[in-house]
Amino acid sequence: MAKRDFYEILGVAKNSDENTIKKSYRKIAMKFHPDRNPGDKAAEEKFKEAAEAYEILSDKDKRARYDRFGHAGVGNNAGAGGFGGRGGMTMEDIFSQFGDVFGDGGSPFESFFGGGGGGGRRRQSQGQRGSNLRIKVKLTLEEIANGVTKRIKVKKQISCNSCNGSGAKDKSSVKTCTTCKGSGYVRQIKSTFLGQMQTTTACPTCSGSGQMITAKCSTCKGAGTSYGQDTIEIEIPAGVEKGMQLSMRGKGNSGVNGGPSGDLLISIEELPHDTLQRDGMNLIYELFINFADAALGITVEVPTIDGLVKVKIPSGTQSGKMFRLKGKGLPSVQSYGRGDQLIHANIWTPKKLNDEERKMMERLQEMPNFKPQPGKSEKGFFDRMKDYFT
Repeated sequence: MAKRDFYEILGVAKNSDENTIKKSYRKIAMKFHPDRNPGDKAAEEKFKEAAEAYEILSDKDKRARYDRFGHAGVGNNAGAGGFGGRGGMTMEDIFSQFGDVFGDGGSPFESFFGGGGGGGRRRQSQGQRGSNLRIKVKLTLEEIANGVTKRIKVKKQISCNSCNGSGAKDKSSVKTCTTCKGSGYVRQIKSTFLGQMQTTTACPTCSGSGQMITAKCSTCKGAGTSYGQDTIEIEIPAGVEKGMQLSMRGKGNSGVNGGPSGDLLISIEELPHDTLQRDGMNLIYELFINFADAALGITVEVPTIDGLVKVKIPSGTQSGKMFRLKGKGLPSVQSYGRGDQLIHANIWTPKKLNDEERKMMERLQEMPNFKPQPGKSEKGFFDRMKDYFT
């Protein structure tokens, strides 16, 4: 099923500023929050859908890519851990990333309901988020035309093998936090103009994990990560362009002390093709024919991204003439159709002639039909360009 437009999900216009988008997201998030709609799966999905939309529209770079390329620019594999997709997102993910939208404690209902009726849905700070990684992926024109799955080896911070990312020397080194008694939260009483209100915040001693480490892992020094290599499978949609940036959520450097991983940012590069040139969704082929073929007409085989195609070149073809093969170009990254292949005819002139060829050319040179006629000669440059764009 096609994904809904992010602006439509948040109910804002495309030219809305950051504050408008933030206010709209907070309103929708509060309406569909699981604490207000216990057991309502439809409300929970709308809550997650709004979070995904806000994740993109609140980030300038992601928003710019979305405005230009649609869902493909930020990921069209949402729900499967793909580009920009929320994948297996939990309530903790949302509150961790967008806690500033809700205020203290992550959930917009904690200050009213004494700590969030959702129990396990309350946010827990899980250490420092890992940094993003940037890589470049070089693609052939054929890969761009059809889409491709790449397996890339990436050197990055990964979860420590010695402690499985816990940062502790062994299980006995992990103790329950004495400040929050393992809950990860401490409650505070604040005085407001409405009276006293109880709020819940992450425990300052254990940063919300509910645990304390008494002896650190000797390999990672308690960080929970170490430098290593990971093989990542990247699904690249058809029609991507040079300079376009895709992202895979959670595939960057692993977080410190159990924090979430950063994102993997993939920059697209195009490898030059032997015979075809790209112009947006269109492809251009430079066809060279000799003078006799142009005058008499000929059928030639022309390479396309899908293989060889026979093209009839009519008699009297002028140098610079453009022929169009409908639908033989590249697909739109937003699935809005496919471009064309344009064939640019060039008359090839030999640089050297033998005696027989020279005599033949001299005879042709004197014939009336071989002399340019003012007003009846081949089209000028700008007229040929009209053919190109129509």
